[in-house]
Amino acid sequence: MVSTVPDVIFKTRARDESIPGDNPFRWQDVSTDDVFKGKKIIVLSLPGAYTPTCSNKHLPGFEAKYQELIGQGVDEVYCVSVNDAFVMYQWGKHLGIKHVKMLPDGNGDFTRAMGMLVEKRNVGFGSRSWRYSMLVDDKKILQIFSEPGQADNSPNDPFTVSDADTMLNYLS
Repeated sequence: MVSTVPDVIFKTRARDESIPGDNPFRWQDVSTDDVFKGKKIIVLSLPGAYTPTCSNKHLPGFEAKYQELIGQGVDEVYCVSVNDAFVMYQWGKHLGIKHVKMLPDGNGDFTRAMGMLVEKRNVGFGSRSWRYSMLVDDKKILQIFSEPGQADNSPNDPFTVSDADTMLNYLS
C-alpha cells in the first residue's frame, strides 16, 4: 500500500460566470497538491455514481456527518470515483450534496496509483475503484479503511469499514 497520495491531475469542471449560455463551466486541472498539500483531508472512494450502496449509504453518510468530521480538525471531505466530471457533478446534484466535494477520476489515474483499481466487468462497470475511505495529512496517508476482499470481478460489494462512523470513531 502506498504511504502518500500519488501525484496526479484530476480533470474537473469549474463554474465560470464569464461563459455565456446554459453551461457556464470550463475545464480545470486540479493537482494532488491542490487537494492535499498542507491540509487534513478525508477521501471516500467508491465504485460508481448512481449505484445503490454508493448513492444510498456511502456518500450520503459522509454528507450527513460532514460537520462532525470537520469538527475533528479535518479541512475537507472529498468523494472520488472513476467517473467523469459531468457524471460526478450531476450525481452530487441529484443527491443534494452540499458539503462533500466531488472529485472525478475519470481515467482512474489516482485510483490506479493508489492500488485500488479493480475490474468490475462481471457487472458491466469496466475498471472502477475498490471501496475505501482514508485520512490524509499533507499528502501522507495516516489511515485507510479498505473494504475486505479486494479483487477483480468480486461478486460482493462490501460496505463494512469505509463508512463515516468508522472514520469518526478513528478521529475521536
